[in-house]
Amino acid sequence: MNTKYLPGILAMAAIVVASNILVQFLFGNWLTWGAFTYPLAFLVTDVMNRVYGAAAARRVVLAGFVVGVICSFIGTQIMLEGDGFTYPAVTLRIAIGSGLAFLTAQLLDVAVFDEMREGAWWRAPLASTLIGSSVDTIIFFSVAFSGALSFIEPSNDVSWAAEMLPLLGAGPVVPLWVSLAFADWMVKLSLALLALVPFRIIVGSLTARTT
Repeated sequence: MNTKYLPGILAMAAIVVASNILVQFLFGNWLTWGAFTYPLAFLVTDVMNRVYGAAAARRVVLAGFVVGVICSFIGTQIMLEGDGFTYPAVTLRIAIGSGLAFLTAQLLDVAVFDEMREGAWWRAPLASTLIGSSVDTIIFFSVAFSGALSFIEPSNDVSWAAEMLPLLGAGPVVPLWVSLAFADWMVKLSLALLALVPFRIIVGSLTARTT
């Protein structure tokens, strides 16, 4: 492995581990703290893509995926108690949804970025992150909580996620999991814009070192 990729791999691993831990802690009614760390994975991928190319970015993504699988496996072995029930910290549906969403969205991000890399500096990271983040949100929340996919893990009762409530407490009536997904998506979109600043700074610094 090329050692120049190591910082990106370590950064991705740290983000994945931190997000898997922070997702256990609520932030308000619709989010967890993990919602604020996980989108940084797209920043790492885009920086690696810009500085070292698509192949390097894919290596970092695969490293993050492996770390995520390990975290999910550990989570399935941790049993929690609440409301008289014992349940795993990470269910099978969440594990599958998380892994599938991460790998699909990140590889899509790499492909979109690579296709747009010749344009204005901000176009590739912004477009790839917006598209990747949207796909990530759709895949994860659908697989993890949609009643239509309950066959994935019949023993996992996610009926609570199907409770019909106003979107984010004020909009049209939708299943609870849709509000959770929408809130998560809005955070991702906001961070996609904010991440352009560190992207520009980090890329400039790394490019100066490699030239």
